[in-house]
Formats: sequence, C-alpha cells, structure tokens
Amino acid sequence: MTQSSVLARALVLLEAFDNAHPVLKLSELAERTGLPQTTVYRHVVDLVQWGALDRAVSGGYQIGLRMVEIASYCPRARPIRDVALPFMEDLYEATHQNVQLAVRDGTEVVYVEFLAGRDAVFVRTRVGARWPMHATGVGLAILAYAPAEIVDKIADRPLAVFTTKTISTAEVLRRALAEVRRTGVAISDGQVTLDGYSVAAPIFGSDGQVAAALSIVVPAGDSRRAMWAPAVRTAAHGITRQLGGGR
Repeated sequence: MTQSSVLARALVLLEAFDNAHPVLKLSELAERTGLPQTTVYRHVVDLVQWGALDRAVSGGYQIGLRMVEIASYCPRARPIRDVALPFMEDLYEATHQNVQLAVRDGTEVVYVEFLAGRDAVFVRTRVGARWPMHATGVGLAILAYAPAEIVDKIADRPLAVFTTKTISTAEVLRRALAEVRRTGVAISDGQVTLDGYSVAAPIFGSDGQVAAALSIVVPAGDSRRAMWAPAVRTAAHGITRQLGGGR
C-alpha cells in the first residue's frame, strides 16, 4: 500500500463523521466509507494514537481535539476571525441574535465563527459547517462580489432547495446578487428554514476582493428585522477597515 493511499483512506474515515453522525462504531465506519472493517480498524488505531479520533464514552469513535488544534491554524480563517470577533461580540450585544462569520470555499460557504443567542431562533449552523452560497445570507453577500466565473458555475447548475422560499433559478439568483450590490446587504428570508431571516454584509480584504461575510439570523416574524441591516453593514465595514480593505 502506498503512502498516498494510506493518507486517502485516513481522510475518508475522518470525512465519514458529520453533524448527524458525531459518533461512529467500526462497523458504521466501514459501512459509510466502503472500506473493509479490518482496514478501518488498522487506520482507526493510528488516528486515535495521533489524536485525530477519540474513543467516545458511549462507545465508538469521535473526532479528536487534535483536529481542533490543527484547524485553528488555518491561514484563511484565523486572521479574519481574530479581527472580526470583537465586532461580532458588539453586534451580539446590540441584537442578542445569532451572529455568523463565513468565508468562501469553492462554490460553498464555510462558517468559521458563530455566536449563538440563547433565546434566538434555531439555526442549522456550526463552526465548520458548509452551505450552498445561493441559500444563505453570507453566501449571497460573498457571491455578489465574487469572480464572474464562480457566479456562472453556481447559476448554471441545479440549485439545492431547502424550503419553498429557497432561490431555485439562475434568473432569481442574479437579481438577488444585483440587489446586494445595490444595497450593500444580503437578505435570506426563510431560505434554509422558514422561521429564519438572515441579514448579511460582505467583508473585503486588503486586495479589494471579498474575503468573508458577516450576518445575523433573527426570527422571520421579528418586527424589528428591517433595522438590523445598518448594524450588520457597519460591523462589516469595521472589519474591512481593520483588514486594510475597501472598495
């Protein structure tokens, strides 16, 4: 077995874990990866020894703390997160709503920081979660200023639908992106869950390119939801200034 195949199989095992499967037994890992159980066992032993996996109290295995440590060194996320966090905390104190920070990875957004409001609306977000760009406030805020080829790549293929309000056609998507560029904020109203309303704004890096997006998610029925756009836009502008960016 070559070194590359060993690494590939180890990565496949790690990829088997997700939000719906945080703990997996050997048989479940074999089933989800298609690898023989003897191979799974051999690699799991190495992953546990290194710290990528831990033994779960309830039995089976879970992602280990070593992975959290490694992820914290990600050069794309860490500088933006470090700059953005004080602004996110201020935004949370002003709104007491869920506050999110995301970056683009390919045609998806990845959430790199998340402050949860105790009494805020439930959101399907966590640090490290990936979502299609067209369905989220942060995704629309980033996509509106992304290279044309990225927009075309997303618009020219079927768009995943999560609710009756999810953007589902290229025409509607392009209109939404034009509105983001006009207003400076992106609105995702009930696109992921019908009870959630996201207000997002883009963040620009020192190269003038969109680097991330900041958002809050409030209940869809919040009578004050229209007033949150200036607060989100101001916080995003503050982060942009700290990054030395602007347009």
